[in-house]
Amino acid sequence: MLTLPLNQTWNLETFFPGGSDSPAFAAHLKKLQESIASFQEQVRRTASPQSVEDTSSLAQLIELLQHNVMHIHEADSFVGCLQADNQKDKKAPVLSGQVKSLYAEHLSSLTHFDQILKGIPDQVWAAVLQQEPFQAIAFSLDERRALAKEKLPPEQEALINDLAVDGYHGWSDLYNSTVGQFSMAVEVDGKQVELSAGQAFNKLHTENREERLDLFDKWEQAWTDKEEYCAEALNHLAGFRLQVYKARGWKRIHKEPLAINRMEEKTLNVMWDVIDRNKGLFVEYLNRKAKLLGVDKLAWVDVDAPLGDSSKKISYDEGASLIIDQFKRFSPKLAAFSEEAFEKRWIEAEDRPGKRPGGFCTSFPLAGETRIFMTYGGTLNNVSTLAHELGHGYHQHVMTDMPALAQEYAMNVAETASTFAEMIVADAVVKSASTDEERIVLLEDKIQRAIAFFMNIHARFIFETNFYAERSQGLVSVERLNELMVDAQKLAYKDALSSYHPHFWAAKLHFYATDVPFYNFPYTFGYMFSAGIYARAVQEGATFEDKYISLLRDTGSMNVEELAQKHLGVDLTEPDFWQSAVDMAAQDVKQFMELTESKVRL
Repeated sequence: MLTLPLNQTWNLETFFPGGSDSPAFAAHLKKLQESIASFQEQVRRTASPQSVEDTSSLAQLIELLQHNVMHIHEADSFVGCLQADNQKDKKAPVLSGQVKSLYAEHLSSLTHFDQILKGIPDQVWAAVLQQEPFQAIAFSLDERRALAKEKLPPEQEALINDLAVDGYHGWSDLYNSTVGQFSMAVEVDGKQVELSAGQAFNKLHTENREERLDLFDKWEQAWTDKEEYCAEALNHLAGFRLQVYKARGWKRIHKEPLAINRMEEKTLNVMWDVIDRNKGLFVEYLNRKAKLLGVDKLAWVDVDAPLGDSSKKISYDEGASLIIDQFKRFSPKLAAFSEEAFEKRWIEAEDRPGKRPGGFCTSFPLAGETRIFMTYGGTLNNVSTLAHELGHGYHQHVMTDMPALAQEYAMNVAETASTFAEMIVADAVVKSASTDEERIVLLEDKIQRAIAFFMNIHARFIFETNFYAERSQGLVSVERLNELMVDAQKLAYKDALSSYHPHFWAAKLHFYATDVPFYNFPYTFGYMFSAGIYARAVQEGATFEDKYISLLRDTGSMNVEELAQKHLGVDLTEPDFWQSAVDMAAQDVKQFMELTESKVRL
């Protein structure tokens, strides 16, 4: 049982006391720098083994490599939390720069490490991977060796990593600084207040349409004021990425994101094709919602608008209790983990100015803990976000005892556990509704997530694909970025809306991420993949919990096609699985259409 009331601010002191002034963190960075230097020195002294018996030096290298990976992750998570928690903390960005520099040194040393792997004869390599300590991380090592064959010589790759600190990553930092200065003036209880980006975004979901439209105009204007900074950052970030691809001879813009997500291009194309062919029913839903709101067509800001009475707020304590109760129905282990996260203050949810927008979950591998960041405003959407991030945390939790390289799972499967957690809560809430009116409101909230993954995320993917095609020919103007964004939204939403969001490219931080290019399609994959897992969980009941954990533990050790075949017995390169996933979301839409039919009859 949770001890209420819960504290809505996280505790970072357990890692490095003192925040951005922490002497312990300074010491951590110093030791990390020494450890990276030691790895670099050992790499230079190590030759590629030419026999199975000659692998002791390689084993030592890998042990030190995994040590550095965990310490870098710990440091990066800490500074990421500091920056998100208080964007006025001037020391946090400096620390972030130090961590990025260390990470660049680490990556540079890995280019030489990869050459060692590349130089091992194929027959010897196959035999090495059957031995410990290599067998437990065989997939990761083999993946590195294969990718090394497609990259530039180590000296050039090392130079790219060094230049990326002030170039590639620097443009991402500029965007984050720009967002930190975002301010939108609104009237609250008769007083003018300045809202941060995260607070302003939450306000856009008000029930009053006139207020919603007015807030959206202010939202667009606020991003218009920042558009030149955002366009500068996006253009140069993309330009750096494209130049690296050109130097490596990579001609397809999706090559790197697909490799990072351990996913075949055929799988991606089949997924989008199935979704696109099924959008007709979801357009019907959008049209029905428009009628229920008394308009001919939904505006962009109406898509996520609530139906019915949404004035009732769900307190943080109520939201936490709701999540725990629903998790227990599926997985006592997931519920127990979530209780620990709430009780031990692993979650930053307080609604206050100065925080960055959005939500995330980050892990601290040395401490064996996670931290969750969001701004909780009391909406059902906030409850979903909280469940989503707890799903991320649980995924990491079940892998804590595994080798560091075996814990490195791709973003698309990372979104599986989080979206699965959302489904548990959303499905249970809909089924527990006591009236048709309540069921309509809750069902509509659930369908909104399908719309987000099938249409909003699709628009992001289309925009980014088209943007990179144009960026390869030169800089893309603000006006053209707006056009590309609206064109993508019209295509993804089948032109079902009356207005769109031209500055979405500026407002969405995912376009500026340098760790994961194309930070979009993995969300849709995770939603669809988790739908298949959820169907299996409902079918098998409590016996599925351990199978689910086994699937999560395998996410860092195989590509997604192999993962699906092993644990679900499905072929992701064929449309059948994806159609079954869409069908699950379609059932919600059909039920919604039936429940609301009488409300729109003339």
